[in-house]
Amino acid sequence: MLDFDRKSVVLVTCPKGFSPYLRQELERMGFRIREEKTAGVEIKASLNECMKLNLYVRTGHRVLYQLKRFEASSPEDLYDNVKSMVWERILTPDDYLTVTSSVRTETVNDTRFANVKVKDAIVDRMREKTGRRPHSGPDLCGIIPFLYWREDDCVVYLDTSGDPLSRRGYRKFPAKAPLQETLAACIIMASGWFGKGNFISPMCGSGTLAIEAALIGLNGAPGLMRDDFAFMRLPGFDQEYWDKLCTEAENSERTDITGRIIATDIDPEAVEAARKNAREAGVEHHIEFGVCDFRDTEVPTNGGVVIINPEYGERLGSTSSLEKVYTAIGDFFKSKCQGYKGYVFTGNKELAKFIGLRTSRRLQFFNAKIECRLLEYEIYQGSVRRR
Repeated sequence: MLDFDRKSVVLVTCPKGFSPYLRQELERMGFRIREEKTAGVEIKASLNECMKLNLYVRTGHRVLYQLKRFEASSPEDLYDNVKSMVWERILTPDDYLTVTSSVRTETVNDTRFANVKVKDAIVDRMREKTGRRPHSGPDLCGIIPFLYWREDDCVVYLDTSGDPLSRRGYRKFPAKAPLQETLAACIIMASGWFGKGNFISPMCGSGTLAIEAALIGLNGAPGLMRDDFAFMRLPGFDQEYWDKLCTEAENSERTDITGRIIATDIDPEAVEAARKNAREAGVEHHIEFGVCDFRDTEVPTNGGVVIINPEYGERLGSTSSLEKVYTAIGDFFKSKCQGYKGYVFTGNKELAKFIGLRTSRRLQFFNAKIECRLLEYEIYQGSVRRR
């Protein structure tokens, strides 16, 4: 049985560009940062603390608990080291086993081969120690060892999350090209909006930005919407402790948000999908939805942030037809959003030029494999177009 109080190195993974915001989250939770990586942040934590991380983290994708680190220059080295681990303390012959990995080494050019070597080592160990072997397959519904292999450096983790934390569970009605939940949370954190002032989301699509804003404004733990995590299947999991964490998270939620959250889209079906998703997330009554052209979105006079995620021609529509849209975004900021910070999230640098306003910041993010920018505009009376 695993000791859920034993601390080990824990890697909270995230897409490229997210790690500064993930680091901020972990520091606010009281964790000391060991290392900020390109696609993750490393800390020390126990499995009980991993449960808390899975419950609260907004910008990370997986919480990986380190079991062993070693050098391996060949598949045989990998097999021998993994087989030497005490797997009979981690799973039983009745458990279901899934191995996942991230491999970049000259020794192996196919992650599936590395996964099979790890799986073989584990089941051979279990057969020798118990006389039986666990079932294995691709579904993330059992015990999930994760292999990280770079050149000769190997780390074996336990994935305590299972499905990535970006899958909150509320987006049952996706619209076209929806933002991932964790990306939306990063964009909002980068804007500095934490519940004070208004949050305006024109072109809201399936509502991910508005819903994540509501969760942030209410201090709502995103993990409360999920009923399955990989740590729940580990030996030593304490259901009462998990229930206590969830109760504490529920009790720490705010009942209201200081500013208004307004979400609009010209597509009635998108707005209806956004409304249903907000209902699933329990925040529908905190968001004001409307069907209109983005230029007709209500923008209250007392300030806040406006975040627009327009099409950028990679997956939807043609670039040339979008030039007028980006020009109109600049006009909308200039004419209706004085006193706000305006943001445009786009993966098309050329289209961004048509906004015509000076940026105060350009932050890099990745939307899947598409390199994107979050463009920030300080909008004040008399904001001028850049020639």
